[in-house]
Amino acid sequence: MIGKSPNERQKHLFLPNLTDFINLRHQLCQLAEKIDWQQFEADFAPFYSTLGSPAKPIRLMVGLLILKQIYNLGDETVMAEWVSNPYYQYFCGETVFQWEYPCDPSDLVHFRHRIGVEGVEKVLAVSILIHGEEVLNEDVSIDTTAQPKNITYPTETKLAVKIIKQCRKIAKQEEIQLRQSYKFEAKDLLKVANAKSEKKAKEKKKARKKLKTIAGRLVRELRRKLSAESLAKNEEKLLIYEKVLAQKKNDKEKIYSLHAREVGCIAKGKEHKKYEFGSKVAFAVGQKSNVIKAAVSFKGNPNDNQTVEKTLEQQQRLTGASPKRAYVDRGIKSQQVGETEIIAPSNGKGKTAAEKAKLRKGFRRRAGIEPIIGHTKSECGMERNYLKGEVGDQMNAILAASAFNFRSWMRKAVETIIFVWKYLQIWWAEGQQRRLQAN
Repeated sequence: MIGKSPNERQKHLFLPNLTDFINLRHQLCQLAEKIDWQQFEADFAPFYSTLGSPAKPIRLMVGLLILKQIYNLGDETVMAEWVSNPYYQYFCGETVFQWEYPCDPSDLVHFRHRIGVEGVEKVLAVSILIHGEEVLNEDVSIDTTAQPKNITYPTETKLAVKIIKQCRKIAKQEEIQLRQSYKFEAKDLLKVANAKSEKKAKEKKKARKKLKTIAGRLVRELRRKLSAESLAKNEEKLLIYEKVLAQKKNDKEKIYSLHAREVGCIAKGKEHKKYEFGSKVAFAVGQKSNVIKAAVSFKGNPNDNQTVEKTLEQQQRLTGASPKRAYVDRGIKSQQVGETEIIAPSNGKGKTAAEKAKLRKGFRRRAGIEPIIGHTKSECGMERNYLKGEVGDQMNAILAASAFNFRSWMRKAVETIIFVWKYLQIWWAEGQQRRLQAN
């Protein structure tokens, strides 16, 4: 059953309203007035039952999701900040100051599962439309980046050690007596395998090979000793362990993490970070407004040509408008996708000087997408994705793009207020000077 937000017009008998002691010109207050919260309630109402006890209000949950991404917080830390910050509470629809958590941090997880990818896309659509209709039909820049998953740097040794530990765990759960647990031997071999001394190269190589041998031995022993019922229950895990131990350096669709099997290896040519492990994300950014209009996550590491069409499809779905031109880098070929012309850098043969100047201007504007991607990572929670599965990859990318758009609007709103305030000060000073001269 849908929960109701507090009535903002209803005054509290014993406590002061938030509007009595906060600055309503604050950027969060301005954003709260700009967002159409009733639209969110109408869109998300079908996800709730008409029976049962009331859930948390939709405005509260959507507001917490937005605040979490805008200020790059976690599900737990956003609750602590909410309790101590009256502007957070006003943004989420509260009328008087609260001293307790608005909900359990796990409720944010359940709410994300409830609304799904379509729900967070509605948040992105709102973050685009608050910038005005003039941003809908402008040309866009498209680029891809890597969204790292919350895993350690994968190596064969790490994965073998994890398989050994998980095999012992399965044996304990199923009450199976292993011939040898290798608990202390694996620990000693790991120390040798991770030794920093280059003089022990042979010992390190031998230790790594031994760890893989032990892992395979335990997997085979479990297959022999597990009952038919237990084997069926753990079959998926054992198949994954066998695939990890059998995979070679140049194999495709390798497994890099036992708990996040959707992770892919992405090489973006960075000197300080040659490989990143996560998902590839494509962004479409307005060339004049710098508003992110689409953010699509892809499993693994597809070719950039395969990302353009889905990126433009999402923009069309969210805004109802397609750009005339999309500027891309040399990794994507020039083509036509629907009504949009995909333009990649070329030698300019067969074009007039005016056409070359126009293209040059578009590609110079396209360079602005790089710092935007950097801001979504460092400030909006895309530096490391903590959400589970492929759906978590998609949600995190979309919410990070929404947070960037909201932050951009808040910054412009503050700049407008400062400009108007300075103009009023100048107008007042000039009026005072005229009155003095008149006297």
